[in-house]
Amino acid sequence: MNKDHLKINIEGFVQGLGFRPFVVRLARQHQQKGEIANTTGGVIIDIEGLPEHQQDFIDDLNNRLPPFAKIESLTITRQPLVGFDHFQIKASMADGEHSFFVLPDIATCADCIGDIFNPASRYYHYPFTSCCHCGPRYSIMTRQPYDRIHTGMAAFTPCSDCGQDYQAIDNRRYHAQTIACPACGPGLSLLDESGNLLAKKHDAVVAAILQLQAGKIVAIKGIGGYQLLVDATNQQAVERLRQRKHRPQKPFALMVADLATAQQLCMINELEQQALTSAAAPIVLLKAKSPGATCGGDFSRLWANKFALTSVVAPNSNLFGIMLAYSPLHHLLLNKDNDLHALVATSGNRQNEPICIDKSQALTRLSGIADYFLSHNRPILRPLDDSVVRLINGKITVLRRGRGYTPLPLTLKTALPDTLAVGGQLKNTIAISHGKHIILSQHLGDLDVEATQQQFHATLTDLQEFYQIAPTRIMHDLHSSYASSLFAANLGQKTHPVQHHYAHALSCMAEHGLEPPALGICWDGSGLGTDNTLWGGEFLLINSQGFERYAHFAPFSLPGAHKAMQEPRRAALGLLYEAFGSCVFEREDLPFSAQELKLLRPALSRQLNCPRTSSVGRLFDAVASLLGLCQINQYEGQAAMALEMSATSSASDQCYDFQILCTTPIVIDWKTTLEQLVDDIPLNPVELIAAKFHNTLAEIILTLAQRAGQKTVILSGGCFQNADLTTKAVHRLKSGGFAVYCHENIPPNDGGLALGQLLAAKYIG
Repeated sequence: MNKDHLKINIEGFVQGLGFRPFVVRLARQHQQKGEIANTTGGVIIDIEGLPEHQQDFIDDLNNRLPPFAKIESLTITRQPLVGFDHFQIKASMADGEHSFFVLPDIATCADCIGDIFNPASRYYHYPFTSCCHCGPRYSIMTRQPYDRIHTGMAAFTPCSDCGQDYQAIDNRRYHAQTIACPACGPGLSLLDESGNLLAKKHDAVVAAILQLQAGKIVAIKGIGGYQLLVDATNQQAVERLRQRKHRPQKPFALMVADLATAQQLCMINELEQQALTSAAAPIVLLKAKSPGATCGGDFSRLWANKFALTSVVAPNSNLFGIMLAYSPLHHLLLNKDNDLHALVATSGNRQNEPICIDKSQALTRLSGIADYFLSHNRPILRPLDDSVVRLINGKITVLRRGRGYTPLPLTLKTALPDTLAVGGQLKNTIAISHGKHIILSQHLGDLDVEATQQQFHATLTDLQEFYQIAPTRIMHDLHSSYASSLFAANLGQKTHPVQHHYAHALSCMAEHGLEPPALGICWDGSGLGTDNTLWGGEFLLINSQGFERYAHFAPFSLPGAHKAMQEPRRAALGLLYEAFGSCVFEREDLPFSAQELKLLRPALSRQLNCPRTSSVGRLFDAVASLLGLCQINQYEGQAAMALEMSATSSASDQCYDFQILCTTPIVIDWKTTLEQLVDDIPLNPVELIAAKFHNTLAEIILTLAQRAGQKTVILSGGCFQNADLTTKAVHRLKSGGFAVYCHENIPPNDGGLALGQLLAAKYIG
């Protein structure tokens, strides 16, 4: 019978996961000769064999993919016969367009965990054990295609044993680019705070464990950067980390060895469990198990069945940020024999700075914080913070996008010109587009400090070089003083400003593949509006030319401007002043000193340094202050989170009244709400008042959506990180017949702005 030669071009997630070994085995099973090669855009397969066997090969190629593999496009062309005598993996071809389908870093698989705890394995206790199905990917890649020479493993020549595993077709390390063992791979070293070598290899792990058990702070070089670790059951150790990191109250993330341990600490449903145990291995915000504890209570020693966390891990919070050990080193540290049941695992950085990725950075920037440094000599090419997710309205929602999620692309329905979007000032990310594909960078942080601005510039260069994109236009926030906007202005290319809340709405639309028209409900702390005031409680009608500001909350003053964003008591004072005028200063319960009030009164009356805002985020702050939950934020969002936590302790469905002013745009007058809420304070529990406030906001959303008459509704902005608000709003909207879309894979906060800015390029003509 006559043979055919087929050339198969594949784009998708087909590199870094054992795809070529999978194809080799498939070709041999279906009696095909030929070759497979990585390219910068995917893989190319040539097969020669009988046509009926080739169809079986193609069917299995589509239906029996390895874990994490995904074919986005597959094209087949007939070619003249070559006469291949076997099937082989051919050297990669570094030509053509670069792929937008690059794998993120993958948590250690069960088989590799088994190897590191198996005394008979040559990978026993080896902290860099990996295979085709797990290990670092994006964090160690220098360029495409994914081959060892293009990774941080290039400096490590495999030994003969690793070479045999690499060539053994039935071995799961067949053509694994990160293959390494104690004889040939990267090694660990434990250093003191001065950088002096104390131990190497597994001795370094043992010594680090002893220091953690002794209550010391150990900085370890992980997958995407350094982490600061401390025993979560040691109160003095955790308090010392708080003092050194200048983080007095913000909850710390916890790392535990396995799901069973996490289940001792938290209530975990099926979706949360899937996220926790996924290959992305994010930090998952979970409700703490707290028998008999009240909202805001002390959670110390509640888990006496095995171990007791100290209350200073997550003070006054009913949520824990939990992640499972995701690298071999983490598993070695949290081995059940070490008596380390849970570790605080927080980013290895100084306050507001990027995570450290190399030894010199760590020894310099973490000096005075870490007591010891557990480092290694495998390079990290780009910093990747741990991702953070939360269950919101029955969906796992990404709040911070980093390791495990970046650089997974988004695919649009229509192509865009090559475009760069530089995001906002806070929780900055940047994004690039090419054709129908968009890459959103990892979380970079707030651009208020020089170190983060430097990382912003480095990431911008890295994205363009890694994907070989030369953008023809630049999108940025409307606020011209943002560091990102200033950078865009200095690039010497055509730039386009995008209003902050419009970008929020578009980011959610891009995630779900939506086209205008839609009603975008965008609530956050603040963003510059087209009228040069601070917006933040917006109802935007999205159309194919842009947007119309359909409605917003009545504005109020923020005494002290930026200070009011840090001090909820100032937002409360501005709110009260707007409603009751100067007589508010006659109240005896204002949380200010006489000297402070002496300065604030004329400032408000003359509107000196008192910008006005429609922000729902500041409204949350104000109500939290009025209820005595938080007067000064020790970390971003503290007051709003305290208010949400209080609301979830009440099952009330009561609401406060509010007024709708039929102006253009419509104004939501909250004065009646405030009056009723203030009257409630001496009469009702804080939990009931907080619940009524959340219910009122959800009712406002439904009322305005009904008035707008647009059946597609988008919820975006930092306020929709609030699970209680989002769930209540979605329930009302869906009951009212609306199609409601919330964020899932893209953060609803400013971490998603760059994506929305990119989509805005589609509508600017």
